[in-house]
Amino acid sequence: MSWYDPGLKFSCTNCGNCCTGSPGFTWVDDREIARLAERLGLDEAAFRRRYIREAWRGGEQRTSLVDKPNHDCVFYARGVGCTVYDDRPKQCRTWPFWKRVVETREDWLDAGRECPGIGRGRLHTAEEIRTTASDDGLP
Repeated sequence: MSWYDPGLKFSCTNCGNCCTGSPGFTWVDDREIARLAERLGLDEAAFRRRYIREAWRGGEQRTSLVDKPNHDCVFYARGVGCTVYDDRPKQCRTWPFWKRVVETREDWLDAGRECPGIGRGRLHTAEEIRTTASDDGLP
């Protein structure tokens, strides 16, 4: 049993709040890098030089997309949205059903203060939420 067994409502409003603002990390794996490089018509080495940074998390070196100087995601364009939406990383695909966001009702409500799509739209089942949270793309 979990607090969200009745399900949770979420529908993306394309507000961009999860893609902009404060500094952070957008974790990517080799497969995601290959897909994004292909989408942009770059070889992987060129893509890595331009769009990737390495960071330490949990005692391991991890790979993240770079941010723009204003801390927006490098692939977010204000007024347009995600410019690589169909090939966006798993971390982006699984929002807001990240383990840390659905751990408690308070965490969910806290995320909802920044994300207007939380609490709106389609009802996602507890099983769908559990499955997504178990493989959310975050370290």
